[in-house]
Amino acid sequence: MSKNLGELSGRKGLRENLFEELGIAATETGTVSKEKTQKLAEEFLMGTANVYGAVTFYDFLRPENQGKKVYVCNGSSCLTAGTQGKLKEKLRGEFKDEEIGEMCCLGRCHENSSFHYGGRNYSGNDIDKVASIKAGTPEPIDKYNVAHVGTPILTCDFPGVDIFYKTLGKAFQLGPDALLAELKTSGLRGRGGAGFPIGFKLESCKNTPGDIKFIVCNADEGDPGAYSDRYLLEERPHAVLLGMIIAGYIAGANTGVVYIRGEYPEAIEITQKAIDDIRSKGFVGENILGSGFSYDFKLIKAQGAYICGEETALLSSIEGQRPEVRVRPPYPTQHGLFNKPTVVNNVETLACIPWVVENGGAAFAKIGKGKSTGTKLVSLDGFFKKPGIYEVDMGTPLHVVVDQLGGGFREPIKAMHIGGPLGGLVPVEKISDLTIDFESFAQNGFLLGHASVVCLPVNFPIIKYIEHLFQFTAHESCGKCFPCRLGSTRGYEMVGKALTSDYKMDRELFTDLITTMEIGSLCALGGGLPLPIRNSLKYFDNELKEYFEN
Repeated sequence: MSKNLGELSGRKGLRENLFEELGIAATETGTVSKEKTQKLAEEFLMGTANVYGAVTFYDFLRPENQGKKVYVCNGSSCLTAGTQGKLKEKLRGEFKDEEIGEMCCLGRCHENSSFHYGGRNYSGNDIDKVASIKAGTPEPIDKYNVAHVGTPILTCDFPGVDIFYKTLGKAFQLGPDALLAELKTSGLRGRGGAGFPIGFKLESCKNTPGDIKFIVCNADEGDPGAYSDRYLLEERPHAVLLGMIIAGYIAGANTGVVYIRGEYPEAIEITQKAIDDIRSKGFVGENILGSGFSYDFKLIKAQGAYICGEETALLSSIEGQRPEVRVRPPYPTQHGLFNKPTVVNNVETLACIPWVVENGGAAFAKIGKGKSTGTKLVSLDGFFKKPGIYEVDMGTPLHVVVDQLGGGFREPIKAMHIGGPLGGLVPVEKISDLTIDFESFAQNGFLLGHASVVCLPVNFPIIKYIEHLFQFTAHESCGKCFPCRLGSTRGYEMVGKALTSDYKMDRELFTDLITTMEIGSLCALGGGLPLPIRNSLKYFDNELKEYFEN
């Protein structure tokens, strides 16, 4: 059925996009009316039930969102920082309870106290200025530490549009085959999770016949604690855009789709401006630089669904379908957006491509460690003395990031959740054992992922964090597979019951539940949740054993 719906949605392509129409319809009231749902279903031939299913899935479209005016961040970093209770109390002085909603995550993890109002994000001491913000005086965009150790690929100074896009001319001179060979030589791997080599994706798409192909930038990987994507889209958008153009040239794709989280309004605004700038300069459009290659962009604002960070759910979302994970094979490089060959990569991965083209794949491969080549952006939260975005060569010791770049912790910490909600929970005594690369984390039973760091202070109960992870997964699950949909809900109920009564969890039953999620879930949401929970049981058993039967 989803393939048929993809074809129906693809009739109008990206110019008249059902997903965008749903967002526009919800602008005034916060949800899509039944009348508008019916009208759009008829216009796009998608069926009322299908459109209604999509509308009621997204946080920013569903009827429960109606009437909300201000949104409090409920991400992991703000949770462990303990700032949001006081934040809500202050907001209640300016808003009614029914006007206050929640979002996850706003990417203000460096200072927390995060909230969203009037299409902009705020954090830190901004809550003390909420009256002036309501009066129409927005605060300037936030600032945080940015630095590097090793080679500055993504944090180097931006030379200006005209100089930076000279790399595009070099790419056209090399040609698609030579560019693909350089990317393979570089060993550039996906920076968002499993670390899949981008060269193989591009080659697969390149070799798949088709007159219409797409490059999709997955800027909806909303791992709480990770704001590296936000940094790139706001501070280095041209690295991402140029990377997408070159990727399109290699794969034979003429359209780039930048799908950006609705929780990052400033990133949407800045990236769109960057697209408009390069269009005016002739770096996108028809016959770019006389090369015979044409390429253009479509920016799409997401509507609040963590599962859209999974590439197949993201494609269904663009098509206006409920964003459910697709069974693979076929893979997106063969049947992707509107059933056309599509390459989906995250922001940081695409942003590395211009450097590889300019300096050569061998130069990139020399940076890093083993199969983890190049550099990695690391996001440090507000528990560090110097929170911010730091770029390090792959293989850099974790203690260098914690102590040298982050300046150490500002209060005692017992664990760091690294790599998003599906990443590993790293006890502080393991810091000296780890280096920032895929292999080191995997060999030690963790996951590098986005390399976001959310700290758990010594007074934050591990059991409460486990409850939070189950709740997060239950809320964000697409619902397609039983292990994720039911397992996360049952886990949340079990932990909640153990926290609020004398109920003791059966350890064997609990282990069976997370094992079923791990091996039976369609994607990394349900399949990845067990990792931090297993880490918790392994390293914090003394703290957790009171909640289990003997």
